Amino acid sequence: MSAFPTPAPLDLVDVTLEYPDGTGTTTALDRVNLTAHAGQLVSLVGPSGSGKSSLLATAATLVRPTSGQVLIDGTDTTGLKDKELTALRRSKIGIIFQQPNLLPSLTAAEQLIITDHLRGKPARAARDRAAGLLDVVGLSASARKLPHQLSGGQRQRVNIARALMGSPKVLLVDEPTAALDHERSEAIVRLLRQVTTDFSVATVMVTHDTEFLPLTDAVATMRDGRLTAPVLAGA
Repeated sequence: MSAFPTPAPLDLVDVTLEYPDGTGTTTALDRVNLTAHAGQLVSLVGPSGSGKSSLLATAATLVRPTSGQVLIDGTDTTGLKDKELTALRRSKIGIIFQQPNLLPSLTAAEQLIITDHLRGKPARAARDRAAGLLDVVGLSASARKLPHQLSGGQRQRVNIARALMGSPKVLLVDEPTAALDHERSEAIVRLLRQVTTDFSVATVMVTHDTEFLPLTDAVATMRDGRLTAPVLAGA
């Protein structure tokens, strides 16, 4: 019996992504297969231009693959219309960008609440969930602060909390420590480790900080659009 429940929250099956390039095409993803299970943090490493960002965008259903399947919590997204994909992203996928891109006029709590407003959730429930998530990421005391009053690490914590507002099944994380010093970088990766376990989400994290790979469950490497099978971190 598998140690993981099925279906996996994220399953990429033979995914190929091609872009027009002059008179020909460029293959950004070449028959990529990747499965991330609930409670599993998978690191994605590789040189610049290897296809890591293309993989995240395709997994997030922001880009449709040329061929192959992207399954989110058992749903094959291949034939979904744009409106259906938008609804699925809002309910199943949390995206954590390299730059938090917080709205400058909103407090930390409001950054979270507005996402539930877009989902049509009741205001009271959104406020309660925002308060709970800010507590999870260690920012209860900063709920009323504006982005310019927060440190870089605190802004990234708001970013993580915001991505969890919709109770996603999948977290897709793009270089979350790129703008942070060593201490704050480690704290952010440890926080991602914690929320992956506590919220039982499937997390894929693109990272260049190889020293933090032991904090993750598995490591996959991209090169020239091809993905190696994930191996246990530290193996």
